[in-house]
Amino acid sequence: MKTYDITLLTAQHYLDPADPDWYVQQILHEDLLLREALERKGLRVHRIDWTNKEFDWSSTGTVLFRAVWDYTERYDEFIRFLHAVSAQTTMINPLKIILWNLDKHYLHDLEKLGVNIPETTYIEKNTSTSLQHLYSIQGSRESIIKPVMSAGARHTYRLNGNNLSQHESIFQQLVAVEAMMMQPFLHSVTTHGEKTLVVIGGKFTHAVIKKAKPGDFRVQDDFGGTVHHYIPTNEEIAFAERTVSACVPIPLYGRVDILRDNNDQLAVSELELIEPELWFRFHPPAAQLLAEEIVKII
Repeated sequence: MKTYDITLLTAQHYLDPADPDWYVQQILHEDLLLREALERKGLRVHRIDWTNKEFDWSSTGTVLFRAVWDYTERYDEFIRFLHAVSAQTTMINPLKIILWNLDKHYLHDLEKLGVNIPETTYIEKNTSTSLQHLYSIQGSRESIIKPVMSAGARHTYRLNGNNLSQHESIFQQLVAVEAMMMQPFLHSVTTHGEKTLVVIGGKFTHAVIKKAKPGDFRVQDDFGGTVHHYIPTNEEIAFAERTVSACVPIPLYGRVDILRDNNDQLAVSELELIEPELWFRFHPPAAQLLAEEIVKII
């Protein structure tokens, strides 16, 4: 008999803060919405810092990844954690899809499956090249360069023909230790924002739109971006559901971030299957829908 039916994984910073700010309070609120939805289904719910060394992971039937966002700063530890925990309990989403989704080479896999993505050039670790060379090959007036494993716009830079030398040093430092990727700058991010659609059990549930502050292109709130309720088009809903259905295995839940590319076609900018913010505060019934899907596999 397991002690818990499901354990919600978070980071220490979000576990039980004494004086949470507005942002942490949002995380706590959304975890509470999900916890209450799970408990209404009769499940025994636990919530824990994923780095807890004392917890017996075999005592929980499943684990669900929530705000484990510090893993990007402790990647090797996270990989060890994933393999250790997956041997003792069931992970939602599964280990295979989590490992795949950690690295943005997954965009290339989606493209091979017929999902439109921004044109992407991958620069593998230790590649001897320069931004000037990469920029000339891509042929766009403006480009974005960033690591293939990143979150929160970490080391994401907007390049043009006049500022390449300013970013050459940091690029060389980064590519010496990790793979990078270059894409054309998609102008729709500043004019129309980034649409984020949540898919649970293969079906669209709700959406938000993320907008950058004036003069910036990064939609993350760390850089002044804002989030708003959004009603997507049928085209956007179908595109998001098709993107999730292309994954192997198909994840129980996911978030599809969508932009219009420079040809005005829908394109996946990010597919978040590990620890996405699911925006339950904009649509609380989605927490109940996720609980219903979880019950089916427990």
